Amino acid sequence: MSDFRSPIDTSVPSLSLQMPQMTTQQHRRDYSGSITLDDPMLGRPASGDAAAMHEGAETDPRLSEGLTTLHLGSAADQPSPPPPTDPAVLKLVGEVLASEQGIPALLQRLKQSIASAKEFGTFLKKRAGLEEDSAQTLKKMARATQDNIRRPEHRGGTFVHVYEEMVHIHERMADNGIQFAATLLQMNEELLEAAGNAERNRKVWKANGLAAEQKVVDLEAAMRKSKAKYDSLAEEYDRARTGESRPGGGKVLGAFKAHKSAAQQEEELLKKVQTADQIYHSAVTSLQTEKAQLQTTTRPEIVKSLQEAIREIDSAVGMQMQRFALNNENLLLGNGLVISPFRNTSSIGPNQPRSMRYAIASISIDKDLDEFVAGYHSKVQPNPGEIKYERNPVLGPAPSTMGHSSLPSVSHTSKPSVSQAAPQGGYQQSPQSFSVNSRTGPSNSFGSPPPGGPGLQGPPGPGTIVPVAASTPTSAEPLKSFHQPNHSRTFSQGNMLNSPVSPPSQQYGAGPAPGAPRFPNGGPTTTGPPQLGALPFQDNEGPSTKSASPPQLGLPYQPPGPSAPPAYSAPNHGPPASKPVFGVHLGRLYERDGLAVPMVVYQCIQAVDLFGLGVEGIYRQSGSLNHINRLKTMFDSESQAQALDFRNPENFFHDVNSVTGLLKQFFRDLPDPLFTTEHHSSFINAAKHEDEIVRRDSLHAIINSLPDPNYATLRALMLHLHRVIDNSHVNRMNSHNLAVILGPTLMGTDPSTAITDAGWQIKVIDTILVNTYQIFDED
Repeated sequence: MSDFRSPIDTSVPSLSLQMPQMTTQQHRRDYSGSITLDDPMLGRPASGDAAAMHEGAETDPRLSEGLTTLHLGSAADQPSPPPPTDPAVLKLVGEVLASEQGIPALLQRLKQSIASAKEFGTFLKKRAGLEEDSAQTLKKMARATQDNIRRPEHRGGTFVHVYEEMVHIHERMADNGIQFAATLLQMNEELLEAAGNAERNRKVWKANGLAAEQKVVDLEAAMRKSKAKYDSLAEEYDRARTGESRPGGGKVLGAFKAHKSAAQQEEELLKKVQTADQIYHSAVTSLQTEKAQLQTTTRPEIVKSLQEAIREIDSAVGMQMQRFALNNENLLLGNGLVISPFRNTSSIGPNQPRSMRYAIASISIDKDLDEFVAGYHSKVQPNPGEIKYERNPVLGPAPSTMGHSSLPSVSHTSKPSVSQAAPQGGYQQSPQSFSVNSRTGPSNSFGSPPPGGPGLQGPPGPGTIVPVAASTPTSAEPLKSFHQPNHSRTFSQGNMLNSPVSPPSQQYGAGPAPGAPRFPNGGPTTTGPPQLGALPFQDNEGPSTKSASPPQLGLPYQPPGPSAPPAYSAPNHGPPASKPVFGVHLGRLYERDGLAVPMVVYQCIQAVDLFGLGVEGIYRQSGSLNHINRLKTMFDSESQAQALDFRNPENFFHDVNSVTGLLKQFFRDLPDPLFTTEHHSSFINAAKHEDEIVRRDSLHAIINSLPDPNYATLRALMLHLHRVIDNSHVNRMNSHNLAVILGPTLMGTDPSTAITDAGWQIKVIDTILVNTYQIFDED
């Protein structure tokens, strides 16, 4: 500890102070190239980024003026020397130190210095703890962020590289903070060691110094006591010698025994005086010796030792405070160099570090997007070539006068249509449509001829409805004409084939047995979606119609020419290379798959009915986009796979919200909305009726005019949503909430009227949901 030097005695203030037996390396910090501490003895950066400042100053204009101020060795940053002490004060100091108050004063001052050193050490320890916690938290967060950003649900490309670079910068900043905290802890230990040494020395000097002072005080007291006794005996001897009486009366002889004479008494007093004189002289000599020893040797040595101890501990505190300030500067400087390192423009290379700002500016949004989309190229299906219509030879050559059309087309017009007549009974004129009753009336199905009866073998005339094949043969029934009560479901289809000859319109009809299902080819079951019968745009595939002869109508049947195929060809039952479901017209799906309700709609409804009716916010909560995309891909590629049976919740990842998201995605992707673009304005106008009954009946009539696949899908969806509403006390989803969510999805949006129609779309869906069982047949 004797190696400490006071700042007053050095030409380089404070930083030149050295702890005993501490090498220069102990004053230098190495932050692994991020932060360094200048060597206080040399006045220059030690290593790392601080050393790179000189190199960067040659190319970076930011350092052209202020670089030298960053180092303690520069003249601009040197503190001015402390002012000299006033001579008058020095005189007073000398007088105090030479007196008996010198040692106690210095002991008290040393005690204060030790307490200050301990307090500053405590501050350093607490600051190190805060810095350590902050740095460790930052490092932990950086590592967690780096692990999360590498997951597949996050962006890739240049973004992920820059993000990892930014996280790495934070890791280096955390390393700087950890190193800074370690240095503060080391400084705290050094201060505590210095304070401990000073405290032990103070105890020794206190014992020695105060003992010497107390000894002189005790000798002085003994000397005064002996002098008082000596003076008293001398006074008595003088009275006895002169024969004077004591003050206050009486003679001297009265103080002695009566048998002694005056001479004897005088002689005895003389001996006592002489003895007291010797004692007094000895006390004075001892006092003079000890006091001289104290003033010339003991006190100056102890005072000097105490002064050195005070300067030592104060210098240690001052040095550590300057190290603390310097470490703070270098921490900020190191973090700044990590965030924005100096760039040598003469040797720019890929390995040269970039600043955080330049790194973030290098993110290419377009490049990342293009690379991501290009990654899906391997999943693109090969181009099957141009799709061409191939007429089945069993139908004979196509007439050359008819136009070729390879795409299905369904039109809803007000032109009359001809229904097929029953095999028994004559043909008669009837209304140009047949209807299927809704829940407001008895349930009817499409009429069909018995297996042995005559049927159509060629394409019928314009406006003719292709008969629907029943699931079980029935006997012939008398001709019936079904007249639907109010709000009936009417199928009104346009011409199925374009023909130059228009035979007279005829009607046939056959009613099913009471209680027959709405869709004769199979109603809803627990193992598959509800089915419609063969719709007007499908060929009847029953064996009876394949072998039946043409009906005997009023005009002879003209076979079609070779170039006029039917508007809708029979579905191809061969295994297709790909059977997309999303983004495909409902009519095309029904023509291809033969399902009145698409499989994806049926499975989603089934899953929600089984597992989602009690889920709060069903249809409002968003599922996992990753799950939705995976389910969408599976339905588009393998819609008949066992993994798409949603009765098993594992098949939809136990996430019923993803199922509702998939269902909404299906309706959003339809080329033509479920409510159809054709009827959109009609629905909006119907919703504007103030009277609830009129509004319901108007919507009912428009719904009945929807195409068959749209009607069947809408019916299944609305019955399902009504079951959701029945559980609204649990799932919090009433008819209005569902209408707000599903209105634009089911009805579509016209950009020109999207804002004005939004409220009416909600009104349409809400009205249908409230009157579900008045509009649709519950069975």
